[in-house]
Order: sequence, then C-alpha cells, then structure tokens
Amino acid sequence: MAKINGIIKIEGTVEDLTFYKRNGKIFVRRKGGISKERIENDSNFVRTRENNTEFGHSGKSGKVLRLALGSMVFKAKDSKLSSRLLTVMSRIKNLDLTSSRGMRRVGLGLSSLEGRMVLKGFDFNANAPFNTVFFAPYVLDTSTGGVSINDFIPAEQLLFPPGATHVSFQSAALAIDFETEVSELAYSAVVNVPINYTAVSPVLTPTAVPTGTGVQLFLIGITFFQEVNGVQYSLKNESYNVLHILDVL
Repeated sequence: MAKINGIIKIEGTVEDLTFYKRNGKIFVRRKGGISKERIENDSNFVRTRENNTEFGHSGKSGKVLRLALGSMVFKAKDSKLSSRLLTVMSRIKNLDLTSSRGMRRVGLGLSSLEGRMVLKGFDFNANAPFNTVFFAPYVLDTSTGGVSINDFIPAEQLLFPPGATHVSFQSAALAIDFETEVSELAYSAVVNVPINYTAVSPVLTPTAVPTGTGVQLFLIGITFFQEVNGVQYSLKNESYNVLHILDVL
C-alpha cells in the first residue's frame, strides 16, 4: 500500500489503482482479488469450488420450479421469490445424505420425507401466505388432486384487499424431476365467486394427476378481482394473491 504526499486529490479507481482517503490522507493500492482461473484450479480452493457447484445447482432448481408452474407464479409472487427459493432448495440439497460434498442434489434430497417437508407449505408470495389469507377448512385428495372447500363464506373466511369484489380459486398438480428438469402440470378449472356472505362449496379438480419420476406437488392459487359494470379486472395490487404448495409426494 502506498501513501501520496503530494497535491493529488483523486478518490476512486483509475485503471488498476484505487485511491481512497483515510484520516485525511490519500492512499493508493492496486486492485487485488483472486483470479477466476486460480479458484478453478488451485487445490486450496477445493471447498470454494464445491460450494459454488452446489450453490449453482440450488439456484437452477428454483428456476426449474418457477418455469414449470408458468403463469401461476406470475400472478402470485414477491420480489424476493428467487432468493427465497434458493434458500429452500439449498436446505433440501443438504438432505442428500448419499452424495459427496460438492455433488449433493435437490432431487435426492426430495427423496426423503424431511426434504419433501421443507418444500411443503411454501408460499410463492411472501406478502400473502396461504394461512393468513384463507381461513376455511378444506380437503385435499392426492389421488385426484382435488381440493374441496365446504360451506365457504368468502366475506368471512378470506382476507381480501380493499376494492375486491370477486375471488378465483384454482388447484394444480405438478410432476417434476429436478434431475432431468422434466415436468408436467395439470390445472383445475377456475372457480370464481363473489365476495359476499353466501356459502359456496367449490371443488377444484385438475384434469389429471401427472406421474413420472421425481415428486408430485399439489398447489392452490387464489386471485382477487374487482367488478366494474359487469366486467372483472385483476387488481393492480397483487400482493394479496396466493400460490401455495399444499403437499409434496
């Protein structure tokens, strides 16, 4: 590190030199850091390479899930969804107890009950967790993917945004393999009801329950609308919209 005694008053970076002030004096140092090539090849950075590999895999797994759910995610997500999914996928990856360090996989973590429990209950919109928006009993039939909600009174059993007049429900069943990145998604029909005190009993059954390698996810989506002159419009404030993983098999 060098100290400048002259009249130069530069602060900041010029080419590979960084000028900074400390205790009223200007100091200069050459930009440092470890080269990418060294990290990739030096035996001292084996653990760093292992961590980077697993970090990248966890991030990619979160992206695979988001893409598999398509438009359902676009309707109900928050600004930190990617980072929250990365955290969840990293926790699941850590439950792969067979692979060596640096090679642990999300798919193998999900083969355990503990791994599936980490993903179960995940809310894609942290601003609207399912259990803080929806307050009615329901039954999930994993053999059909159907979600039954009996004697549901929207005005009493929903936390809905100001201006909302209607709410839509939709269920989905997703088969996804995080190793092959192959997925198949089936939706139920959308059930739209007014937010009032009339009891309704919607049944949300996907067109099929996709099967295959990997795991099955069962989800529910809740979206709010405002009706004006007979036309329903989605609310610009989508912070109340819900997408929730009910179960993972």
